[in-house]
Amino acid sequence: MTRTLADILDEKLAQCRELDAPLAERLKIYADEVRRIAPAFAATVDGLVHRLIESGAGTTAPQVGEPMPPFLLPDERGRLVGLDDLLARGPVAIAFHRGHWCPYCRINISALARAKAALAPEGRHVVAIMPDRQKFTAWFKADARAPFPVLSDMDNGYAISLNLAFWVGDAMKAAIAAAGRDPGASQGSDQWMLPIPATFVVGTNSIVAARFVEPDYRTRMAIEDLVAALKAAT
Repeated sequence: MTRTLADILDEKLAQCRELDAPLAERLKIYADEVRRIAPAFAATVDGLVHRLIESGAGTTAPQVGEPMPPFLLPDERGRLVGLDDLLARGPVAIAFHRGHWCPYCRINISALARAKAALAPEGRHVVAIMPDRQKFTAWFKADARAPFPVLSDMDNGYAISLNLAFWVGDAMKAAIAAAGRDPGASQGSDQWMLPIPATFVVGTNSIVAARFVEPDYRTRMAIEDLVAALKAAT
């Protein structure tokens, strides 16, 4: 039986998720392995990142000191969750993910799950948002043992309103498909739109206290920075 690139990299993913190391180091180890095993794929990602930076993707997303636009999205059990509902319980970190199929997102949400356990007694919260349908958000949450909601942003509607969604392009579409992954299947759409995996820390006044918007999906907000921002938010 022929193993796909996804099969090969899943082995490295399992190792990176369990490493006792900072999130940035685990993500880099995985990215380096992709570059070693599939240099053409990594080069295509580099091209995508360059295009997004050149186009200013994400630059107009809410800035520190600006209000975070409200949302009302279904969680992994189909219950509607609003930003106001979350802020009524305390400051919240909103983390956008590309999909359950994304290995970097799986590494990231595992790190967030660990961090949330330490934040819970202080009334700080985390919520994940992704364009996948409910059964996939449920799997994503269960796989990471995440003690926080994972919300479905169907057709990237909320991400588009924040200037965080983009079309992957023909080259990246072909590379993702060749790697054995199909975002369209989990999104229920053939648009091939994905969100920039940004993170916003929002205070109870709905004002953004910290943000991390990076077109390179191989890089995420440091857990230490997220925890510090959440603890400082009011």
